[in-house]
Amino acid sequence: MSAPQELLRGVRVAPSILSADFGALRSQVGEVLAAGARVIHVDIMDGHFVPPITVGPLVVEALSEVVRDAGAMLDVHLMIEHPERHVSELIKAGAHSITFHVEATPHAAYTANLIRESGASVGVAINPGTAPSALAELSEMLDMALCMTVNPGWGGQPFIAHSLEKLGRLRAVLGDRAALEVDGGIDPQTAPQCAQAGANVFVAGSAIFHAEDPAAAYAAIAGAVGAE
Repeated sequence: MSAPQELLRGVRVAPSILSADFGALRSQVGEVLAAGARVIHVDIMDGHFVPPITVGPLVVEALSEVVRDAGAMLDVHLMIEHPERHVSELIKAGAHSITFHVEATPHAAYTANLIRESGASVGVAINPGTAPSALAELSEMLDMALCMTVNPGWGGQPFIAHSLEKLGRLRAVLGDRAALEVDGGIDPQTAPQCAQAGANVFVAGSAIFHAEDPAAAYAAIAGAVGAE
């Protein structure tokens, strides 16, 4: 597998297992990996930072072998309070990149350092109501910033149109070194708009896994943005 930082520097579509059929999870992940996906997005929610509760380290571990064997990476998105408490366990389970929310901890710099020291790529996410300037003091520490283009916690929400202007401001804060990921309402129509605004990693859940053919749905979004 290429280093996570190298994978994230490319143009990537990251299928989100939040919308997958968990009764056929490995099979569905295998389908999108075979179609060319090299970033698999895992949403972890705690019922506190966001209302739903989803998965944890056991699911990360269950997917790690099939993802690694495909030369791909696990991009873990923590929508949880006190993310610093769970970083080490998730990396041991197989996470290659961990993204936490700047709103979820008063110890953002500490958490970023902990992720780096534990051997994973560092990502920080901001909610729709959070300004890009919230990442200004962290920008040199980041491999990736995630701009939520829906309110976090639920799949299938419509894309927030004014996120496009926000992406430009966030890219200005980051510079060219870090990846810029978008998550929420991403499909073959919205992904190219986000690419034009500066994003290079596109998380798509329901648009892929709710489709009759997830591999073909992945390929449609990848083709729309020229993903590698």
